[in-house]
Amino acid sequence: MYSKVTGLFFGINIIKSQVANIFLSTSRNFSASKVSEMRYVQFKYKTGGVQHLGAQIAPDGDIFDLSAIDSTIPNSLVKFLEAGTDVQQKAKRIIANGNSVVPLKDVVLLSPITNPDKVACVGLNYKGHCDEQNIPYPKEPMIFSKFSSVITGPHDEIKLPKVSQMVDWEVELAVVIGKKGKYLRPDQANDIIFGYTVAQDISARDWQKERNNRQFLLGKSMDTFCPLGPAVVTKDKVDPSNLAIKTWVNGVLKQSGNTSELVFKIDFLVSYLSQIVTLYPGDVMLTGTPSGVGMFRNPPEYLKAGDVVESEIEGIGRMKNTCVN
Repeated sequence: MYSKVTGLFFGINIIKSQVANIFLSTSRNFSASKVSEMRYVQFKYKTGGVQHLGAQIAPDGDIFDLSAIDSTIPNSLVKFLEAGTDVQQKAKRIIANGNSVVPLKDVVLLSPITNPDKVACVGLNYKGHCDEQNIPYPKEPMIFSKFSSVITGPHDEIKLPKVSQMVDWEVELAVVIGKKGKYLRPDQANDIIFGYTVAQDISARDWQKERNNRQFLLGKSMDTFCPLGPAVVTKDKVDPSNLAIKTWVNGVLKQSGNTSELVFKIDFLVSYLSQIVTLYPGDVMLTGTPSGVGMFRNPPEYLKAGDVVESEIEGIGRMKNTCVN
């Protein structure tokens, strides 16, 4: 018993030492610039209970349980962003001190963003996706939306709707807004971006292309049609202009592109949307999908019960969602 307890305390001290080495300067002063480069997650303990807000310093790393150690830190990333810089600085101090570390194996990851004010989407924004349809690149962005209630987690099931037999995959880089913004110039857009995550823009093609008078909303907004995760990676840690982006279905690579193919770049898209609507903390923007979607394969392919969809973006992470009836 003595050796186990000693080992436990020794392990905790090692974790704290590693965190200190990463986040504290040689003078042992707090380094906010390092702690700003983080991965934020929402999770529940496998033993049950309420949602928590946490942060990681590495992909698949253990989690700092931010909302458990300080009751003034919300358990929701949207509310955390709404709370502003004071609360965010508290979170950075918790991380820098190595407090409240939870093993990843003990939690269930939820979507890192839930209940945003809006989920905006951009269509036809990869050159390869336009090429596979033999259509010209758009002259201005195609913007549509999803209901925010259809967001689901990085390992949750995708529920195939009874009303569609043409459910398709679309991996996308998602932008998470960190501050309120309106009438922004492109060179101001990065100031309100908090970070990035992986999205699957699951789509009922029959409803998108044929039904509902070809208006996209219903085809894009069926339950569980927006898996997000596994984390929101802060903007200082990611170069969104050059990221590999991929989808596998049942282990077979279906999409393999790069964000360098974007027709409209992210700063322009954020600026463009801000001319139309006010952007709020926690808003999510899906930025388009590369070639390789099921609808434009020969012959077309659609998801069925039991299919496993894996979505990955370089430097951000990987999701794995199983389709069910």
